[in-house]
Amino acid sequence: MRVVVVGSVNLDLVARVSRLPAAGDTVRATDYQRVPGGKGANQALAARRLGAEVALIAAVGADDAAAHALALLASDGVDLGGVRRVPDAPTGVALITVDDEGENTIVVVPGANAGLTVTADELAGADAVLCQLEVPAETVAAAAAGAPAGALFCLNTAPPGPVPAAALDRADLVVANRAEHAQVDGLDRARLVAVTEGADGAVLLDGGREVARAVPPTVTAVDGTGAGDAFTGAMVVGLLAGLDRAAALRRACVAGAAAASRPGAQPALPRPADLDALDRA
Repeated sequence: MRVVVVGSVNLDLVARVSRLPAAGDTVRATDYQRVPGGKGANQALAARRLGAEVALIAAVGADDAAAHALALLASDGVDLGGVRRVPDAPTGVALITVDDEGENTIVVVPGANAGLTVTADELAGADAVLCQLEVPAETVAAAAAGAPAGALFCLNTAPPGPVPAAALDRADLVVANRAEHAQVDGLDRARLVAVTEGADGAVLLDGGREVARAVPPTVTAVDGTGAGDAFTGAMVVGLLAGLDRAAALRRACVAGAAAASRPGAQPALPRPADLDALDRA
């Protein structure tokens, strides 16, 4: 199966704290790391680690942060031939604070992601095309229009924002968390909508009607930063692999739980053996 991801690449600047700061508050960090991230890159790596051949269409700056942000993708064999280096924009950055309960706050500085474009030629041969909303809406619309006939088109509505109607009409699958599902208009125009609810699991809607529900295994939450990306990548791979909708939803919930039980976004993304072990536990 070949998945083409059109999306963002960021370098995550992650501070661990005992509690998340309130408005006007200052808290002392207990740890700090620079970790590869970005929803496009995370989902590309998630799908790759679960067995798909993956190509990433993205944009980074001509700076030192780019090499760090792309390192895990390269080492896991994601095709980076479609990643452009933009000389006059920095690589995207995410400022992330994670507390002792695994809850987080995230501020994204788009950088080069804001100028990403895509053509139909770059999507040729894909079995699935996967987008998020950390890139321009026009790019999402172009990816939807350029996705090959018969390819699965998946849109993850994170972070929430306006979605081109044509992209929703083309979408075979939309993945949204509970808040995004409430905020983003028109999501039920997609053929399937997976609504994630954190530790409560996820529901799958067809035309607004629930057709499947899954609950993840119980884990100790360490960092929820990449959990939604693990879910999305696993859901796409599961559907491409021929799992029925309920089984694909369950597998995706296991992937999200596995990612949430480890620190960092990309370092936490699971492999099939991780999912099998957790699902049996």
